[in-house]
Amino acid sequence: MDDQQRPRALVTGAGRGIGRAIALALSRAGFSIIVNDLPGSKDLDETVAAIRETDGDANAIALDISQVEQHHQFVDEAWNAFGGIDCLVNNAGVSVSVRDDLLNMTPESYDRVMRINLRGPLFLTQEVARRMIDAQSHHFRSIITISSINAEFASIDRGEYCVSKTGLSMMARLFAIRLADHGIGSYELRPGIIRTQMTAVAKDKYDRLIGEGLTPIKRWGEPEDIGKAVATLATGQFSYSTGDVIHVDGGLALRKL
Repeated sequence: MDDQQRPRALVTGAGRGIGRAIALALSRAGFSIIVNDLPGSKDLDETVAAIRETDGDANAIALDISQVEQHHQFVDEAWNAFGGIDCLVNNAGVSVSVRDDLLNMTPESYDRVMRINLRGPLFLTQEVARRMIDAQSHHFRSIITISSINAEFASIDRGEYCVSKTGLSMMARLFAIRLADHGIGSYELRPGIIRTQMTAVAKDKYDRLIGEGLTPIKRWGEPEDIGKAVATLATGQFSYSTGDVIHVDGGLALRKL
């Protein structure tokens, strides 16, 4: 595909894990990719190299997305990398520094998680959406927000994380309504138990629970499972849907008696 004809995607938190898998899946689907991660991230260079090794097109732009005051310049640079943005994937996020009783949550921990997981994505989406509205594109356009099963499942040892993901869920719906008239879809993708560095601290627990039947599909989710789902949404295969929650969780959210 000619570079001028490729759709363009910006993926935050793309240095490793789910973010890297999303970037690679979108590249395979024909997108030019702007990948983002924290300044100084060697992982980001590895993601770019992995995309280019498969003849994909990628540029890296480092930024801590919680730095809202830098969003305008960041989006300028991302937009100019390939002449626009057709898909924004809000993937960057953190877990709690220490899992602890809800009654021990501190304002500092709460503020850190909310700043990175919710405040940053909210205002980044606002910045990108404004540009999308003012621009023309012959590609399907979308904003895909990676939340978590913790948007609906309460974990009292990381309450601030759960609150941030619930906020992302509402954010995705709000932008779905606001942007529908402009032909821009907004989706929430809700991963379950995915094998990443973030979940490695609870590997033994999840191995046991999955083995005992926690999920109808009895295996860990892989980052590639998320990547394939994002690529399906970003290529417009659900273009008559917006504001929807897509579970990629092995059936974890299913209720049963």
